[in-house]
Amino acid sequence: MSGHDEKRVAAGLKAAIHNPNVSEEAKERAQERLEHMGTSVETTSASRGNGNYPVGSTDETGHETNRVLGGYKATLHNPRTSDEAKQHAREILDADGYQFERPEGVTEDEHQKRVNAGYKAALNNPRVSEGAKQHAREYLEQHGGL
Repeated sequence: MSGHDEKRVAAGLKAAIHNPNVSEEAKERAQERLEHMGTSVETTSASRGNGNYPVGSTDETGHETNRVLGGYKATLHNPRTSDEAKQHAREILDADGYQFERPEGVTEDEHQKRVNAGYKAALNNPRVSEGAKQHAREYLEQHGGL
């Protein structure tokens, strides 16, 4: 498929079909292309990933899968990112099975505790840059984690 990850292409086509801003003609072309790929709108959701990739695993283009998905997650929280870019990131993450809502039964306090634990872990990780550690310290100070 000329260097493109077939799963990602299918996810993008599925997103186009469900996007209200896409013309009917484009939706029909996307549906035809999905059928040509041997899949359909119904089967693309069943073939999504579960987001559990081994550390260091790469896609067909040689990019580390977890880092690529992490970049899309960062896009969602970046205030300088356009709404269009955030929507694209949501579509990619959704196609991979990423949950946007907090899991059932996890309170706001528990969520904050987990976030703080991640920042504390960064402080002790030798592979984290000094700038990132400084950011972690500032965050923890602001949120009562230190």
